[in-house]
Amino acid sequence: MGYREEELEKIKEMETPVMSQAIDAYYTITASSEFREKERLRTKARHDEAQALYNADRNAKLGIARNMISGGEPVEKIIRYTGLTKENIENLKV
Repeated sequence: MGYREEELEKIKEMETPVMSQAIDAYYTITASSEFREKERLRTKARHDEAQALYNADRNAKLGIARNMISGGEPVEKIIRYTGLTKENIENLKV
């Protein structure tokens, strides 16, 4: 049982009829295959968005590093400004 379910069970133990009905309705809805599929798709969309943002940030850093390399900046300065590793920067020089 996850954290959310534990909290719901504590609320249900308070024996407030309207809360018990709401929790039962929640369990009914979340048990449906349609809900689970929508939740899976929602989770995948959040993951895909986070991955896209990560890739965009990384590509921007690589572009900055390329410009700094072509400008003759020292590797230590490129590391400091981009957060890339020395290995990443050395691979760009090839």
